[in-house]
Amino acid sequence: MFIELTEHLKCPGAHEEQHLILVPDRMVGRMVLGGTVACPVCRREYPVTEGIVRFGAPPPAPPWRAMDAGLAEAVRALLSLSNPGGYVVLVGSGCVLASSLATLMGGVHFVGVNPPAGVDVTPSLSLLEHSAAVPLRSAMARGVVLGEESATSSWLEDAARVLLGGLRLVVLRAETEAPPGITRLASGQGLWVGEKGRAMRGDERR
Repeated sequence: MFIELTEHLKCPGAHEEQHLILVPDRMVGRMVLGGTVACPVCRREYPVTEGIVRFGAPPPAPPWRAMDAGLAEAVRALLSLSNPGGYVVLVGSGCVLASSLATLMGGVHFVGVNPPAGVDVTPSLSLLEHSAAVPLRSAMARGVVLGEESATSSWLEDAARVLLGGLRLVVLRAETEAPPGITRLASGQGLWVGEKGRAMRGDERR
Protein backbone atom coordinates (compact mmCIF):
# COMPACT_ATOMS: atom_id res chain seq x y z
CA MET A 1 0.00 0.00 0.00
CA PHE A 2 1.18 3.48 -0.89
CA ILE A 3 1.87 5.07 2.50
CA GLU A 4 0.10 8.35 1.67
CA LEU A 5 -3.12 6.39 1.09
CA THR A 6 -3.36 5.86 4.87
CA GLU A 7 -5.14 9.19 5.36
CA HIS A 8 -7.91 8.05 3.00
CA LEU A 9 -8.58 4.63 4.56
CA LYS A 10 -11.93 4.08 6.30
CA CYS A 11 -12.70 1.61 9.06
CA PRO A 12 -15.70 -0.54 8.03
CA GLY A 13 -17.11 -0.31 11.57
CA ALA A 14 -20.51 1.35 12.07
CA HIS A 15 -19.27 4.73 13.30
CA GLU A 16 -18.23 8.12 11.94
CA GLU A 17 -15.28 8.30 9.57
CA GLN A 18 -11.99 8.80 11.36
CA HIS A 19 -8.36 8.82 10.27
CA LEU A 20 -6.77 5.41 10.84
CA ILE A 21 -3.36 4.77 12.36
CA LEU A 22 -0.72 2.85 10.41
CA VAL A 23 2.06 0.93 12.14
CA PRO A 24 4.32 -0.36 9.34
CA ASP A 25 6.84 -3.11 9.93
CA ARG A 26 8.02 -3.63 6.36
CA MET A 27 8.40 -1.04 3.62
CA VAL A 28 10.01 -0.76 0.21
CA GLY A 29 10.30 2.88 -0.79
CA ARG A 30 6.87 4.48 -0.21
CA MET A 31 5.03 1.14 -0.30
CA VAL A 32 3.97 -0.57 2.95
CA LEU A 33 4.27 -4.35 2.54
CA GLY A 34 3.56 -5.38 6.13
CA GLY A 35 2.14 -3.89 9.30
CA THR A 36 -1.13 -3.02 11.00
CA VAL A 37 -3.84 -0.41 10.46
CA ALA A 38 -5.80 0.51 13.60
CA CYS A 39 -9.01 2.44 14.19
CA PRO A 40 -8.92 4.89 17.15
CA VAL A 41 -12.74 4.80 17.45
CA CYS A 42 -13.59 1.09 17.68
CA ARG A 43 -10.04 -0.18 18.39
CA ARG A 44 -10.17 -2.73 15.60
CA GLU A 45 -6.90 -3.67 13.97
CA TYR A 46 -6.44 -4.77 10.37
CA PRO A 47 -3.33 -6.54 9.06
CA VAL A 48 -1.27 -5.46 6.09
CA THR A 49 0.26 -8.53 4.46
CA GLU A 50 1.90 -8.81 1.04
CA GLY A 51 1.15 -5.10 0.71
CA ILE A 52 -2.63 -5.67 0.94
CA VAL A 53 -4.71 -4.02 3.68
CA ARG A 54 -7.09 -6.76 4.79
CA PHE A 55 -10.20 -5.18 6.32
CA GLY A 56 -12.09 -8.47 6.10
CA ALA A 57 -12.48 -11.54 3.96
CA PRO A 58 -13.23 -10.46 0.39
CA PRO A 59 -16.15 -11.88 -1.57
CA PRO A 60 -15.33 -14.78 -3.91
CA ALA A 61 -12.66 -13.52 -6.26
CA PRO A 62 -13.84 -12.80 -9.80
CA PRO A 63 -12.20 -15.08 -12.35
CA TRP A 64 -9.19 -13.65 -14.11
CA ARG A 65 -9.93 -12.66 -17.65
CA ALA A 66 -7.77 -10.72 -20.01
CA MET A 67 -9.28 -7.41 -21.04
CA ASP A 68 -8.89 -5.98 -24.50
CA ALA A 69 -6.27 -3.24 -24.69
CA GLY A 70 -8.90 -0.99 -26.21
CA LEU A 71 -10.98 -1.22 -23.02
CA ALA A 72 -8.30 0.56 -20.99
CA GLU A 73 -8.20 3.31 -23.62
CA ALA A 74 -11.98 3.62 -23.46
CA VAL A 75 -12.01 3.77 -19.66
CA ARG A 76 -9.25 6.39 -19.64
CA ALA A 77 -11.25 8.54 -22.05
CA LEU A 78 -14.49 8.10 -20.08
CA LEU A 79 -12.83 9.06 -16.78
CA SER A 80 -11.76 12.28 -18.53
CA LEU A 81 -8.88 13.14 -16.18
CA SER A 82 -6.57 15.60 -17.88
CA ASN A 83 -4.09 16.12 -15.03
CA PRO A 84 -1.91 13.77 -12.94
CA GLY A 85 -2.30 13.24 -9.22
CA GLY A 86 -4.88 11.76 -6.89
CA TYR A 87 -6.48 8.35 -6.80
CA VAL A 88 -8.62 6.20 -9.09
CA VAL A 89 -10.42 3.27 -7.43
CA LEU A 90 -10.81 -0.05 -9.26
CA VAL A 91 -13.20 -2.67 -7.83
CA GLY A 92 -13.19 -6.42 -8.50
CA SER A 93 -12.31 -7.40 -12.05
CA GLY A 94 -11.78 -3.71 -12.82
CA CYS A 95 -8.40 -4.16 -11.09
CA VAL A 96 -7.18 -6.05 -14.16
CA LEU A 97 -7.02 -2.69 -15.94
CA ALA A 98 -4.55 -1.22 -13.43
CA SER A 99 -1.35 -1.86 -15.36
CA SER A 100 -2.69 -0.53 -18.66
CA LEU A 101 -4.32 2.50 -17.04
CA ALA A 102 -1.10 3.31 -15.16
CA THR A 103 0.72 3.43 -18.50
CA LEU A 104 -1.95 5.69 -19.99
CA MET A 105 -2.46 7.91 -16.93
CA GLY A 106 0.95 8.69 -15.49
CA GLY A 107 1.00 10.34 -12.08
CA VAL A 108 -2.30 8.81 -10.90
CA HIS A 109 -2.23 6.21 -8.10
CA PHE A 110 -4.70 3.34 -8.41
CA VAL A 111 -6.45 1.63 -5.50
CA GLY A 112 -7.73 -1.87 -6.18
CA VAL A 113 -10.48 -3.36 -4.00
CA ASN A 114 -10.95 -7.15 -3.98
CA PRO A 115 -8.71 -7.88 -6.97
CA PRO A 116 -8.76 -11.23 -8.77
CA ALA A 117 -5.82 -13.59 -8.37
CA GLY A 118 -2.88 -12.45 -10.45
CA VAL A 119 -3.19 -8.75 -9.60
CA ASP A 120 -0.36 -7.71 -7.28
CA VAL A 121 0.72 -4.54 -5.49
CA THR A 122 2.95 -2.26 -7.57
CA PRO A 123 4.32 1.26 -7.03
CA SER A 124 1.25 2.58 -8.87
CA LEU A 125 -1.33 0.18 -7.35
CA SER A 126 -2.43 -0.29 -3.73
CA LEU A 127 -4.73 -3.18 -2.83
CA LEU A 128 -7.48 -3.46 -0.19
CA GLU A 129 -9.88 -6.25 0.77
CA HIS A 130 -13.35 -6.09 2.30
CA SER A 131 -16.43 -8.23 1.80
CA ALA A 132 -19.11 -5.59 1.42
CA ALA A 133 -17.78 -2.05 1.01
CA VAL A 134 -15.03 0.17 -0.31
CA PRO A 135 -12.90 0.85 2.81
CA LEU A 136 -12.04 4.40 1.80
CA ARG A 137 -13.18 7.79 3.08
CA SER A 138 -15.95 9.69 1.31
CA ALA A 139 -15.16 11.98 -1.63
CA MET A 140 -11.50 10.96 -2.05
CA ALA A 141 -11.39 9.45 -5.55
CA ARG A 142 -10.96 11.20 -8.90
CA GLY A 143 -12.57 8.24 -10.62
CA VAL A 144 -14.05 4.81 -9.88
CA VAL A 145 -14.22 1.75 -12.13
CA LEU A 146 -16.53 -1.11 -11.07
CA GLY A 147 -15.99 -4.59 -12.47
CA GLU A 148 -18.94 -6.46 -13.95
CA GLU A 149 -19.47 -8.72 -10.92
CA SER A 150 -19.38 -5.74 -8.54
CA ALA A 151 -22.12 -3.79 -10.32
CA THR A 152 -24.73 -4.36 -7.59
CA SER A 153 -26.71 -1.70 -5.77
CA SER A 154 -24.59 -1.71 -2.60
CA TRP A 155 -21.26 -1.46 -4.45
CA LEU A 156 -22.65 1.18 -6.81
CA GLU A 157 -23.79 3.32 -3.88
CA ASP A 158 -20.43 2.95 -2.16
CA ALA A 159 -18.64 3.85 -5.39
CA ALA A 160 -20.71 7.05 -5.52
CA ARG A 161 -19.81 7.79 -1.89
CA VAL A 162 -16.03 7.68 -2.43
CA LEU A 163 -16.15 9.64 -5.71
CA LEU A 164 -15.49 13.38 -5.74
CA GLY A 165 -18.25 15.64 -7.03
CA GLY A 166 -18.14 16.43 -10.73
CA LEU A 167 -16.08 13.33 -11.51
CA ARG A 168 -16.91 10.00 -13.08
CA LEU A 169 -17.90 6.41 -12.38
CA VAL A 170 -17.36 3.76 -15.08
CA VAL A 171 -19.29 0.48 -14.70
CA LEU A 172 -18.27 -2.54 -16.77
CA ARG A 173 -21.86 -3.82 -17.08
CA ALA A 174 -24.24 -1.83 -19.22
CA GLU A 175 -27.60 -2.98 -17.88
CA THR A 176 -27.23 -1.70 -14.30
CA GLU A 177 -29.01 1.39 -12.97
CA ALA A 178 -27.12 4.47 -11.79
CA PRO A 179 -27.06 4.89 -7.99
CA PRO A 180 -28.44 8.01 -6.27
CA GLY A 181 -26.32 11.07 -6.96
CA ILE A 182 -24.89 9.74 -10.23
CA THR A 183 -26.18 11.01 -13.58
CA ARG A 184 -25.77 8.48 -16.37
CA LEU A 185 -24.01 10.13 -19.31
CA ALA A 186 -23.53 7.39 -21.91
CA SER A 187 -23.50 3.62 -22.41
CA GLY A 188 -22.34 1.15 -25.00
CA GLN A 189 -20.01 -1.77 -25.65
CA GLY A 190 -20.98 -3.41 -22.36
CA LEU A 191 -20.31 -0.46 -20.04
CA TRP A 192 -21.67 2.89 -18.94
CA VAL A 193 -20.31 6.11 -17.48
CA GLY A 194 -21.92 8.50 -15.04
CA GLU A 195 -21.00 11.71 -13.25
CA LYS A 196 -21.47 12.61 -9.60
CA GLY A 197 -23.28 15.83 -8.81
CA ARG A 198 -21.12 18.48 -7.21
CA ALA A 199 -23.56 19.18 -4.37
CA MET A 200 -23.32 15.76 -2.71
CA ARG A 201 -22.11 15.82 0.88
CA GLY A 202 -18.36 15.54 1.36
CA ASP A 203 -17.38 17.10 -1.95
CA GLU A 204 -15.87 20.13 -0.28
CA ARG A 205 -12.61 18.16 -0.20
CA ARG A 206 -12.20 17.92 -3.96
